[in-house]
Amino acid sequence: MPETSKPEIRKLGYGEAVNAALHRLMEELPETLVYGEDVGVPGGVFGVTRGLRKSFGARVFDTPISEAAILGSAVGAAMMGRRPIVEIMWADFSLVALDQIVNQAANVRYVSAGRLTAPLTIRTQQGNAPGACAQHSQCLEALFLHVPGLRVCMPSTPQDAYDLLVTAVHCDDPVLVIENRTLYFGARQEVTVGGPVPPMGGVRVRHPGSDVTVVTWGAMTWRAVEAAELLAGEGIGVEVVETPWLNPFDTEAVVAAAGRTRRLAVVHEANVTGGFGAEVVARVAQAGVPLLAPPIRIGAPDVRMPAAPVLAQALLPDADRIAGEVRTLVRG
Repeated sequence: MPETSKPEIRKLGYGEAVNAALHRLMEELPETLVYGEDVGVPGGVFGVTRGLRKSFGARVFDTPISEAAILGSAVGAAMMGRRPIVEIMWADFSLVALDQIVNQAANVRYVSAGRLTAPLTIRTQQGNAPGACAQHSQCLEALFLHVPGLRVCMPSTPQDAYDLLVTAVHCDDPVLVIENRTLYFGARQEVTVGGPVPPMGGVRVRHPGSDVTVVTWGAMTWRAVEAAELLAGEGIGVEVVETPWLNPFDTEAVVAAAGRTRRLAVVHEANVTGGFGAEVVARVAQAGVPLLAPPIRIGAPDVRMPAAPVLAQALLPDADRIAGEVRTLVRG
């Protein structure tokens, strides 16, 4: 592993933190490439790759509108010693390249008996934003978490946006880094850049509490924290546990948290049916945690996402809805 840069603290937004991580990785790892639709000269549809083409030349380039070609070439490049970082503009578009991700990248280590690896990082973003509509709003983490061989993470802060991407690119397995476009242009925060590569896995306790544990990830983290603050005024202590790494998932930490409060709610933006929340509940149940009430899952209903922003927002969990369901769980 190359020598890492010295740590320093900068004020960065979420998208800026991703950009800083990409600059660091391109500088430290000459085998890295960054490519995808509009990531080079335009600097990315959300500006996240701005300046990379100017700094690193032909190692950063735009591709045709072909997710299958992007991912197929990335798998081959990774097998031959490169560390490609490819951007799929919307997570929904990754469905066009499921063969390359699921049947090829995730299988490289297995079918080669460990002789080959695919150190490929797929950056994408998901979640609803005003006017995004049904084909640009799906939350697909559970689909990829079902596939052995894929690592999956979902950062919710500028610091994690930086750290998780650095960790992902140093991993010898394919990693899906799922960002959220509603977070790209949030407030700047202090971010430590440089320094050692952070370890993979772990949880973040975003709000302390002793009455109920809320497990969440991605953009829902901050709606859960807002709900916890509302309920704190009513004397209900909500522990918000964020799991930015969904594979590897820190089952031990989540089970311990649920055991402390003996009540469990899982919140995610994805549809409830088949969502990863069901897996979290199953792991806590299998661990034999003696819960005081049945666990609950809070997510989007099983409908397509409408284009009208007011209708879309009515379907997504917000602080009031999360607080209401958690209140019922505690006092019910």
